[in-house]
Amino acid sequence: MLDTVIGAFFSFVFSKIFRIGDNTLSELLRVNKKRFAAGLFWQPVAVGYSPRNYAHVLARNSKGKANLFVEYRNMVGMASKHKGYVVGMPSAAAEIVDVLSEYSSFLAVFEVEKKYYLLAVRNSVILADKLFRTEADARAEFAKFTKIPDWTAFIAPNSWGIPRAVERDLNTLLPRKTKYKLHAISRWRSNLISFVLLAVFFGLLYLFFREPIDKIAHPKKQVELDPELVAEYHRQIEEKNKQLDAQFEIKKEDVKPLVLPYSSLPVPAERAKQCYQAIGFLMQPITGWVQSNVVCDETKATAEFNRKYGSLDGFYRMGEVLLPGAIVNEINDDTLKVSVALPEVARLGSQDENDAETVERNVVSLFQSMHSNVKTEIVVDTLTNGVDTANLNIVEVAASSKLTPMQFTKMFEGFGGFYITRCVWNAISRTWNYEVIIYAK
Repeated sequence: MLDTVIGAFFSFVFSKIFRIGDNTLSELLRVNKKRFAAGLFWQPVAVGYSPRNYAHVLARNSKGKANLFVEYRNMVGMASKHKGYVVGMPSAAAEIVDVLSEYSSFLAVFEVEKKYYLLAVRNSVILADKLFRTEADARAEFAKFTKIPDWTAFIAPNSWGIPRAVERDLNTLLPRKTKYKLHAISRWRSNLISFVLLAVFFGLLYLFFREPIDKIAHPKKQVELDPELVAEYHRQIEEKNKQLDAQFEIKKEDVKPLVLPYSSLPVPAERAKQCYQAIGFLMQPITGWVQSNVVCDETKATAEFNRKYGSLDGFYRMGEVLLPGAIVNEINDDTLKVSVALPEVARLGSQDENDAETVERNVVSLFQSMHSNVKTEIVVDTLTNGVDTANLNIVEVAASSKLTPMQFTKMFEGFGGFYITRCVWNAISRTWNYEVIIYAK
């Protein structure tokens, strides 16, 4: 059911994106005698997909209109060979965002060969990648995006007279050595893999049944035995098995190995950065709606929006631009919860070398040296698979701080087995609330 809905959605989106309109070009930029791809359709990579696999999903639902893709950070840009794009062509949007990495949100227009290229980036997510024929059309699109508040920087021609805007030349901005290039979305590779797997399966099937087949084809001569002796033998064996089962209560069950949670913990720095970026993405200003806090747990980040004077229709219209890929849950007419799934991060095995009491004492001393309050508690969690049992000594820590998740994580660099279970940004008090656990010996 979910695949059907996703397919219908992307078929509609691609029918709009890959159609050349009257004002917007799906064409190419020529800068420093090199062609750059512009006008791509950008989409954040869904959780559980690699960029290439997600590009396959998008291409499959575009009905053949998209057959090229470029990967940039946790996004993919889609293109079509029918529009003049070719394999190996660099993406203008990805190269510019990489050069202007000091700006997390910027709105830019560049004049190139009597055309106007517009690029809008919000919290490092590419919202618009468009090329216009006329200055008037580019101005109109630029004005529409300026209605969104809190841009970090504006880039536009000096002749436009945009306040706080600076003019940049793509000839000097775009690098001569490019990194982000278009790749083909080929279907033959997946078909080849399927064929190889099928061949391996039939090969293993033949090896497994070869001996029984040979026995059927070349039966051995049967030795005639006394039927009464054979029946007595089977009776005795069956009776003995029943006695053993009753005596030892034999249970034929497969026992799964005991998996300890600290053998695979998210890398603390990546986990902290993931929560910080997800919370920043959700704390978007929506006209007529306010947020009180955003919660980042182990699988997703969720923000609560409360209506002041806005409308549901207005929220969804702005949310499509500011919060692409987010899931909206309507609690009631005045309260919405907006969630975004967290992608998987690198993992490692980690456990503190000290006992729980020593870890707790070190944590309290750390916060005392910073004149900060902290709550700690030692708990014992028992894991079992029915055969083996393990007791986990855990130090639970709860603290409020002005430090960002990345800064807060650095405080615990001397501890092993460290894991952020919950991170909350309180927009009213402008503080961070952290809940972490430390696996001790």
